[in-house]
Amino acid sequence: MQNSGSKPCSCPSLKLREVASMYFTAVAAFLVILVVALQGSVPQQSHFPYKVPLDPQGLLELSWNVSYAEQAVHFQLLVRELRFGLLFGMSDRGQFENADLAVLWSDGHSSYFGDAWSDAKGQLHMDSQQDYQLLGARRAPEGLYLLFRRAFSTCDPKDYLIEDGTVHLIYGILEEPVHSLQAINASALHGGLQRVQLLKPNISIPELPSDMKTMEITAPDVVIPSQETTYWCYMAELPEGFPKHHIIMYEPVVTAGNEALVHHMEVFQCTAHFDSFPHYNGPCNSKMKPDRLNYCRHVLAAWAMGAQAFYYPEEAGLAFGGPGSSRYLRLEIHYHNPLVFKGRRDSSGIRLYYTATLRPYDAGIMELGLVYTPVMAIPPGEDSFTLTGYCTDKCTQLALPAAGIRIFASQLHTHLAGRKVVTVLSRDGRERQVVNADRHYSPHFQEIRMLKEVVAVFPGDELITTCTYNTEDRSRATVGGFGILEEMCVNYVHYYPQTQLELCKSAVDPGYLHRYFNLVNRFNDEEICMCPQVSVPQQFYSIPWNTFNREVLKSLYGFAPISMHCNESSAVRFPGQWEKQPLPIITERLPEPVPRCPPAPEPQPAAPVPLQLDQLR
Repeated sequence: MQNSGSKPCSCPSLKLREVASMYFTAVAAFLVILVVALQGSVPQQSHFPYKVPLDPQGLLELSWNVSYAEQAVHFQLLVRELRFGLLFGMSDRGQFENADLAVLWSDGHSSYFGDAWSDAKGQLHMDSQQDYQLLGARRAPEGLYLLFRRAFSTCDPKDYLIEDGTVHLIYGILEEPVHSLQAINASALHGGLQRVQLLKPNISIPELPSDMKTMEITAPDVVIPSQETTYWCYMAELPEGFPKHHIIMYEPVVTAGNEALVHHMEVFQCTAHFDSFPHYNGPCNSKMKPDRLNYCRHVLAAWAMGAQAFYYPEEAGLAFGGPGSSRYLRLEIHYHNPLVFKGRRDSSGIRLYYTATLRPYDAGIMELGLVYTPVMAIPPGEDSFTLTGYCTDKCTQLALPAAGIRIFASQLHTHLAGRKVVTVLSRDGRERQVVNADRHYSPHFQEIRMLKEVVAVFPGDELITTCTYNTEDRSRATVGGFGILEEMCVNYVHYYPQTQLELCKSAVDPGYLHRYFNLVNRFNDEEICMCPQVSVPQQFYSIPWNTFNREVLKSLYGFAPISMHCNESSAVRFPGQWEKQPLPIITERLPEPVPRCPPAPEPQPAAPVPLQLDQLR
């Protein structure tokens, strides 16, 4: 019972205290959720597994990650020396015209970030749909970090569609302040391009064995020549009596400071047909290079700028060493030195990881596409001319095991005119699966790429490889062959288990090509010499390339029978009739991929994001 003289209690009732507690708990929970959400939208620095220098001096460094769940790429751009801004973006072939761009610019007082596009003259315009989303900016001792996000597909006609294969990244530096984005002409900027594979496959890394060893095949402290492009060759040897091992992974070894100069590297094994190979350390195109090094063409490892370590599937490894395997290896390094640095020394190369505990299967490499022959040619002045090579059902029926093979990686290859390469698996006349496709292919960026999913190929399947070429800058026909100005169309597929089938390629039947030359002679004023002593290239060079001659050649390649090369590892064809084989009949094509559009955002004005760079810490 209360004392009548006491003051009434001023504390809230129990129910009110509970309400207050619930309120502040809810507020705290909301703040935690908000912080977590914001952290999720801005990946931490350790979450950017892929990295590449954009410029030769290393002043711009791009890191990124890929979210297949969000269908988006998160970028982190390190700017070591910021002046008045920069542009970063993507275009079809690395040009600054008709490009999709993220732009940071300053008028001398304030800075802005925005999504833009350039027209056919390189003039910049603010995009009405802001799809480069700025996530953050921060300063660090090494420079300014910009973090931003971009969906693979935006369904904005001014935006670049990010898809599998090569992406041409471009950058430009703003040396002076600009009063508006529209005052920028991308074509007039100091800039350049870098090629990468943005959409890396999301593949789990196999567990590596405890007895794994490493071997480095590296250049012996060479002086990088002071010229823009150099291919450097160096011969290495395996130890005498080196037994059979499995290569299970490899990774690049790049000399610190040369990250922007080492463009790509390959390790080739020499043929076992020769007991020895001469030592060599010098430019690959030097007259001093021994001719025998041309027989070192079996790829053991290939790396290009921006690529990570390459892992073999846990059930297979690439065999090297042991009986029937050459001890001699050739390292080839492509140095890209556009600023013509002098005196740079380099010891880059590739580190092989191998094991004596052999895995269940030897991995193999098979060549698909076109035979290296001049009967396959591209007329001059073509913006998009296609040639197709076939690995027919007859060959796979004869050469593949009943359980089939599994393709897990692929390296596409053309020479300088190549623009697109696609290999498709066909079964019973129906296209079933794309093995590998690069719709923005560049002959200057070739690497072995792990596939997103393993492709099973069974006896009776067909593998069809189509290459697209551009010869607008050429005045005479481009024929197939080994020369850099001749052309190739190849897909080196990596698979297991290894079979005796090493090459499955085709070319048009020579007799039908002879009929084409006869037809051209009949309908053209200028006579083409078809004397026996005149080579196929010379006959192609003498053709007047009018519309009729072009269209008839396209038609010939589309219906004429083919000469099939279904070759064993000894370079001898499998037994059978391989000449004048009919083209595979495809009754059902794969549909063209349809871009996935993100949910339409709320309408927003096309305005840049202001940035107070001076206040960033």
